[in-house]
Order: sequence, then structure tokens, then C-alpha cells
Amino acid sequence: MTTRLTRSSADARPPAPVRAVHLGLGAFHRAHQAVHTMADPEWGIAAYTFRNTELPRRLTEQDGLFTLQVRGEGQPEAVIVDAISRAHPGGDTDQWLTDLASPDVALLTLTITEAGYRGHQDGSAIGRVLAGLRGRHRAGGAPIALVPCDNLPGNGGVLREALRTAAAGEAPDFRSWMEDQVSYVDTVVDRITPATTEEDVTTAARLTGFEDRAPVVTEPFSEWLLSGDFPLGRPAWEEAGAWFVDDLSAYAQRKLRFLNGAHTLLAYAGSALGCATVDEAVQHPVLASLTASWWDVAARHTPLPAQELADYRQRLLLRFSSRGVRHNLEQIAADGSQKLPARILPVLRAERAEQRMPEAPVAALAGWLIHLRDRPVSDPRADELVPLARSKDAPRRVLSALDVTLADDGELVSAVGDYVEHLRFPGARTARSRH
Repeated sequence: MTTRLTRSSADARPPAPVRAVHLGLGAFHRAHQAVHTMADPEWGIAAYTFRNTELPRRLTEQDGLFTLQVRGEGQPEAVIVDAISRAHPGGDTDQWLTDLASPDVALLTLTITEAGYRGHQDGSAIGRVLAGLRGRHRAGGAPIALVPCDNLPGNGGVLREALRTAAAGEAPDFRSWMEDQVSYVDTVVDRITPATTEEDVTTAARLTGFEDRAPVVTEPFSEWLLSGDFPLGRPAWEEAGAWFVDDLSAYAQRKLRFLNGAHTLLAYAGSALGCATVDEAVQHPVLASLTASWWDVAARHTPLPAQELADYRQRLLLRFSSRGVRHNLEQIAADGSQKLPARILPVLRAERAEQRMPEAPVAALAGWLIHLRDRPVSDPRADELVPLARSKDAPRRVLSALDVTLADDGELVSAVGDYVEHLRFPGARTARSRH
């Protein structure tokens, strides 16, 4: 019989004082930022989620502890992570405001997904951050660093602009304080973290001897690059492998295009061809060819040395094909209207400007149309996009909703429409390579 995981049962250190707040409590945060923060025992995290109440309840029962299972090609390894001092549902508004007003809190990290940076009404992620900053200003105006950890190019700048827009009607002295005392840190984050299953709960108990109702599964690889200022200090994240650099732009492009772009391609084209997980998809001959083609095209528009990109894609292929972490394509396929513009479209636009019609991004868009038409859709624009995908002239209408300039490209619209049929009937011809 296993014992419930708590700080006393695991003989863990007491919760660290809260010096960091996180918005977007979920598997990725716990496999990434929380693990890095655990390297510095002087920093504790107050973590918030507005998506559900069950996860913070379970973590509270476990004193913030959870099991991280690291799965490679051998036997999984487990470590108990203790960086979360408190876990809260989004309804704990008073505590949220109290935490962000505290001068002891030096930074706020965010994993709110790409869609979270859109809109700033009350209750939205941006609205919550703005309310927290407003309270901090009123409480004395201690500086703070905001550290977005979502897959957006220049994510610190994206967050800054979202908050500027949200604060347009605020008092001038508050807006001035935001400009002078709030630091926005750009980041590149990378660690594959699939959704947790009941089997993972059983495995956590076997590996640790503790009953853990909130375990996380991840891969051995982890990367965190940061660029920006921390006016009140930060945890020693470098002790867990984080890198601090002056310019992240090239690394952000590399990660978004090579890893996230390939994931998006596999999520849509792979699902259309009957695959369920990333490791299954990269073994499919058509999808393997499309992935290699995508990386070839992306390399033409990523300003890093060719050998560095070649080494990076080789590591990605090993990560994608690992059966230790089985990443569901359905999970990756969420929020396509937010992901495609950052991951696929910049490369496609650059190729079309040079009069090329690359197969891989066409396949990604075609797979997305099939996904919108035939599958359950998790996307902030689902109510708008699903009817378009099921209408006549669907390729042009969906592309127009994504980016009107795409719909003006008749050759591209035709190519996407043709590829929809290719993915529906893959035996009709072999995969093409149009570069």
C-alpha cells in the first residue's frame, strides 16, 4: 500500500517563501519552470490556473509536491519536485492580488498558450495580469519582471504590447509605472510534455512508493533561453541548465520553426493519415518525407549556421521517435489558428515571395482544414472556422480567415485544396517534393 505524497511523508524541505508567481499551472510549467526553480531553495512559487480547480486541489493536498517522470529509451526515472509552495484555482482572486502586490514577489512567469495573449477583458489572462499590476502599483510600486514562456516569437514584446493595449484607459501614472518598473523578459522554452494518463499515476507510485494524483511525464531534454532584466533578482535557473543571452531572435525562430512547426505539420497531416502520436507519425514514410522537406525549407529562412541547424534537426528526430514519451497529436492540434501564424506562415510567405510552392506547409494547411471539418476542435476561433471548413470553397474561405493575403494567392488556394484530397486518398499518388 502506498502513502500519500506530502512533504512530511517524503521527508521534503518546508515550502520556500513565495518569491515567484506563475499563471497557467499545468504539466508544462511543472516539467520546466518549476524544475528549474527547484535548483534554488530560496525561491518558492505560488502557481495559479484558471482552467480548472482539480489540479490545484490535488497539489494542495500534496503540499505542492508532485512526481516528475523522465522517460527516455531506458527505464523511466522519477524525481519529486518541491518548488511549488502554493497552488491556487483562478477563483482565488484576492490571493492573486495579494501575491502580486507583495514586494517579496520579484517575478511572474506565464504559460497561458498562444491564445492567451489575445483579448484583455476581465477574467482573461491579460486582464488578470493587468489587475495584479494595478494592485502592485497601488501597494507601493515595487518593480517586477514578467517572464512569458509560450511559443511566440519575441514573447516578451508580445506581452508588453498586450498589456499596453489593455492599459490604454488606465491612469497616466500607472501606465508610466508600467513602462519604467515592469521588465519584460524574452524566452525560448522547450520540453515535450504529453498529457498525464492513469497509467502514469500507477507508474509514479511504483517508482517512488507514494500515491501522487498529479504526476507529470516528460523527456530527458530541456531547454530554457532568456534575455531581459530582473530588477528584484531571480532564481539560479542556470544551475538547472538555463542560458541567459543577449539576443534570442534566431533561437526563437529555430525552435518555433523546426520543433513546433514540425509538430504542427505532424498533428494535422499525421492525423489525416491515421496516426495518433508523434513517434508513430515520424515512422510513416509520407510524414517522414514531409518533415525532412519542412526542415529543408525552414533552414533557408533561419539565420543560424547550417551545421548547427543540421545537428538540431537530428536531435529533434531522435526526440520525436522516442517511445518513452508518446505525445498525442490531438493535444498538439489544439489552437491551430494561433499556432499556424507563428510556426508555419512566416516560412510559407518567404517561400511564396520567391515564387516557390513548398509542399510541407501546404500539407500542414490542408491537414488543418481536414481537422476543422472532421474532428473535435479546440480553438478560440472554432465557432468561426468550423463552419467555413465545411462550406463550399472551404480552402479559400478558411485561408482568408487565417490571413487574407493567403486567400489572394490563387495558386496557393488551389494547392491546399488539391492536398486536402491527397491526404484523404493518400494512395492516389506518392508524396511530392515541391521546393
